[in-house]
Order: sequence, then structure tokens, then C-alpha cells
Amino acid sequence: MRGEEPGQQAGAAQQAPQVVVSPPIQKTVSEWDEYTGRFAAVEEVEVRARVSGYLDSINFRDGDIIYKGDLLFVIDPRPYQAAVDAAKARVQQARSQVALAQRELGRAQDLRRTQAVSQAVLDQRAQELQSATATQLEAEANLRTSELDLEFTQVRSPVTGRVSNRLVSVGNLVSGGTAQSTLLTTIVSLDPMHFYFDADQAAYLRYVRLAQDGARKSSREAQNPVALALPDEKDFKHAGKMDFVDNQIDASTGTIRGRAIFENPNLLFTPGLFARIRLIGRGDYPALLLPDSAIGTDQTRRYVLVVDGENKAQYRPVQLGPIIDGMRVVREGLKPDERVITSGLQRVRPGQAVTPVDQPLSQQPQQAEAPR
Repeated sequence: MRGEEPGQQAGAAQQAPQVVVSPPIQKTVSEWDEYTGRFAAVEEVEVRARVSGYLDSINFRDGDIIYKGDLLFVIDPRPYQAAVDAAKARVQQARSQVALAQRELGRAQDLRRTQAVSQAVLDQRAQELQSATATQLEAEANLRTSELDLEFTQVRSPVTGRVSNRLVSVGNLVSGGTAQSTLLTTIVSLDPMHFYFDADQAAYLRYVRLAQDGARKSSREAQNPVALALPDEKDFKHAGKMDFVDNQIDASTGTIRGRAIFENPNLLFTPGLFARIRLIGRGDYPALLLPDSAIGTDQTRRYVLVVDGENKAQYRPVQLGPIIDGMRVVREGLKPDERVITSGLQRVRPGQAVTPVDQPLSQQPQQAEAPR
């Protein structure tokens, strides 16, 4: 009998492999949905000539940071200065005609009181004053137009941002004041920056229903927080907020466009830059968390093995959520007090006896965190 003991012990060891077990971590979490998109300028301006003429000077370097009101181009102002001078002369002439008409009307009124002139003469003098006044107003309006044209010979930046390259050279004739006005350069603002991304219609419906249930605020009504990671970054360390959701789903792609806004004081972001963004998927809720090493795959289902009171492994199909802080959210199929096999899962079959070693997840070696 004693000679059979080693074999019996070996068989028992094979039947009851040692496994590490732990209850799931209970924690209040927020889920984040990840999307990709690109930055775009809040303001993007095409700088075009507003008057025609020969280009006299260019007052910036290609790619410079410029500020609102900075002088960029100068178009030959001499023809427009001459037009202003001529308009001023016409204003003076019109004013003298008004003064003369006022004096003529005054004399006619005096003579009319003595019946020296007819009412028709008085009416004619009044009409002449009205005509002279209208001519003065027209001359003054023409002067303002000429002064505007002269002002437009100095092309200034309408926004603060980064200027592109010049598209014309000094000495070229540029045209302005029409739909085909000469494009001189473009400017994009850099701080803050917009970030555009597209979400599928399933995500849109989920967000709407969560908002209706009070589980998550709508990004149309609240500036929900977002986090962003650049292509060379693993962590989502750039904080921003939602500021726009489009008014319709694109029928050709089945997606709806969203927009976030980010401060950009160090000018790290630039229009067209690709990045990943995380948006709150649902509000805070209590969740059960497990490492991915505790989760098995059985054809099309995910499962965990829990150890019952008789130290036997029991099969539990589970519904999983995202990875949060390196741990997988278990949505359904698991109870908070159940002991889950977290190490040695591959050595155990459902219904098999095991030798459990209780070790809380907080004391187990950290699993490598999956990309978030």
C-alpha cells in the first residue's frame, strides 16, 4: 500500500492544479470612447486684394507668426491718393454750392415777404438748395469710398496666426473688388485649435439614449471633457472639451461629425495634424474589473472560471467592456464576491477540482496595460 502512495499523490496533484484566485475589483469608473481625427484652424482666412494695382511691397516672411492688424502687402497707393484729393475737391465745390443756395433762398424769402418775387421763385430757390445738399452728400460719400480704396492699398492681417507663403511677387498687377480678386496668401489661427472627428451612428444613438436616461450629458448641451494623444504619444495627456456636434448623419458614411476645442499656447498643434481622441462614453458607474489574463475565449464567447465552495472551477460566460487603467470591465455574468481564477486559467477545465491560492488583485503583479 505504501508503494502506491507516490502515484496516488501524483494523480491527486494532476487533478487539483494550483491556481491563483481573487474576487474582481469593485470600482466606480468612467468609460471613454476613442476616435481619430485631425486638427483644423478656428479661423482660416484667404487674404485677397480689395483694390487693383501694382504690388509695391511685401512686409512679412513666409511662415511668420503675425498678429491682427499687421501690415502684409502694400499696393501702389498713388492713383488712390489722387482719387481722394479729387473727391475732396468735389466736396468743397458741393459745399460752396450749398452755401450759395442757402444765401439765394434767404434773399428770396426776404423778397417774398415784400411781394417782390413770386412764390414760384421762392420754391425754385428751395429746390436748388435741396439739390445742392444732395450733391454735397453724394460728394462726401464718394470721398469716403475713395478713402476706403486708399486704405485698402494697405493689406493688413484680419486675424492672429501663421501666414503661408506669398502667392504674388512685388511688381505684379493684382486685381481686387471682384469675385476673382487676386489671392495673396492665407492665414490660419493657432490658439485655440479645433479637432474634428467622426462617430458612427451606433455611437450616436447610444449617446442620445444615455443623455435621455440622464446617464451622460449630451455634447450638444454640455462641454464634455475629452483627452487627446498625438501620433508619437501613448498617453492621452492633452485636455480639451466638446463644442459642436453636427446636425445630421452623413448618409454616405453613416457617421456624424463632432468637434472639440483645445488650447494651444505652445503652438504644438497645427491644422491637419492627425491624433487620437477619447470622449466620455457614459457617466460614472460601479464596475467589476479583472485582468485580461483571467478571461478566456470559447469560440465566440468570453468566459471566466470561478472557484465554488467545493474548490471546483465553474464556467461563467461574461460580457466585457473596455480596458480602464489596465483592467477589463466585466459588464455581465459575474458577481462581486465570486473567486475568479486570475492565474493558471489554461491548466483548468470547467468542473475540475483545483487548489486555490487566494491573492487579492492589488497584490498580484501588474498586467501590461493594453493600448487605451
